[in-house]
Amino acid sequence: MHPFVAWKKVTMPATAEETAMSYIDGFVVAVPNANRAQFIAHANTFDAVFMEFGATRVVECWGDNVPDGKLTDFRRAVQAEKDESVVFSWIEWPDKATRDAGMEKFMKDPRMAEAGKMPFDGKRMIFGGFMPVVSLSA
Repeated sequence: MHPFVAWKKVTMPATAEETAMSYIDGFVVAVPNANRAQFIAHANTFDAVFMEFGATRVVECWGDNVPDGKLTDFRRAVQAEKDESVVFSWIEWPDKATRDAGMEKFMKDPRMAEAGKMPFDGKRMIFGGFMPVVSLSA
């Protein structure tokens, strides 16, 4: 007998069309702790542009409980130094087509000239696009 059992209906899409309900861009970066306020200001500026171009939600999370792993972990993935925190972020889009169009507009937007002044080392950022396969809500 398991000590904990969650009784909640889980919907697992069976086809690509069913997973087209949304699309997620995920990012992990190492940010110097001294640049926390700069990072938040940077995120507020550019996350608003993602929203303008069709994103439904943008979340930026400052690492609070990021343990060292035995083989790999978030810190190693972005080569975080002792004076850096790991930031885990994602952008939610209504679908991949909206994401592709929004990212194209984002990359061509003149405000992007300021994006190069990131308060972190962008070469150590990891990122990718993801199609949800399980989604639970309260």
